Amino acid sequence: MSCVPRLSVVVPVFNEEDVLPLFADRIRPVLDDLAVPYEVLAVDDGSRDATPAVLELMRRRWPQLRVVRLRRNSGHQNALTAGLHRARGQYVVSIDVDLQDPPEVIGEMLRLAETDGLDVVHGVRADRSSDSAFKRGTAGLYYRLVRRVVGAEVPPNAGDFRLLSRTAVDALTGLPEHRPVYRLLVPWLGLPSGEVTYTRERRAAGRSKYPLGKMIRLALDSFTGFSAAPLRVATWLGCAGIVLCMMLAAAGLAAHLWGTVVPGWTSILVAIVFLGALQLLCLGLLGEYVARIFTTLQGRPDYVVAADSAVQETRDYAGVR
Repeated sequence: MSCVPRLSVVVPVFNEEDVLPLFADRIRPVLDDLAVPYEVLAVDDGSRDATPAVLELMRRRWPQLRVVRLRRNSGHQNALTAGLHRARGQYVVSIDVDLQDPPEVIGEMLRLAETDGLDVVHGVRADRSSDSAFKRGTAGLYYRLVRRVVGAEVPPNAGDFRLLSRTAVDALTGLPEHRPVYRLLVPWLGLPSGEVTYTRERRAAGRSKYPLGKMIRLALDSFTGFSAAPLRVATWLGCAGIVLCMMLAAAGLAAHLWGTVVPGWTSILVAIVFLGALQLLCLGLLGEYVARIFTTLQGRPDYVVAADSAVQETRDYAGVR
């Protein structure tokens, strides 16, 4: 591809050997019909199955497919960062490979951005009936809390399926952000944006690469990376604990003055357990912020690129500073 593509599609991939052929069969006709120069940048996030071999076979039959391979598994958001840093298109779309986000919406995103002069077009899930009740419930709670803590500009039910202009991509890649959460970073930029709604589909094949543990990690990164509110919560919990202890002390003193026998071990045990849990919670919240500071001071790259099929000479490349 000698010319600069009009559109780049960034696709983080991790152990997706089953769904990759289905993804290619569905997205390639959509992109070909757009009649604009494009590239599909598949970022292999240290896959341990046959994903690298499948990508290589696909690349031989699909000239617009470009494969970037990371040396180790760095996480979905860091793989997305690697793709954004290397995407060359005037517009960049990020989409997951599982086909839960329909590729057919990409054309609508591009037309909306070009017609209205938008830098960001969010893909918003209008219908999530394909997700489990637990997933819908936790997602709804996450977005409600995020909008309250971070700001109402965060679109509800908007994940990492979005279109970015070159201006937005350059702004994002210029941020010295560790452990980025793009569903919050992108609205934070304050660029002209729009929305395209769609129905979320079931995963086409394979298993989800976002289990409960990674969902909790994403939520923690969202709150600790964008707000000091959790620290203030710890402060208010400490104040509430002090008030409660003072009330218990006053009740114990009043019982003593009235000659009522107060069972000692129960009240002591409850107070110790309550205060101990409160202290551990506050220390845990504080530790999350300290860990972010520690990671930043280490200065290690969030990802390391092992190979890029668009570069003739394979070389290591340190990602985010």
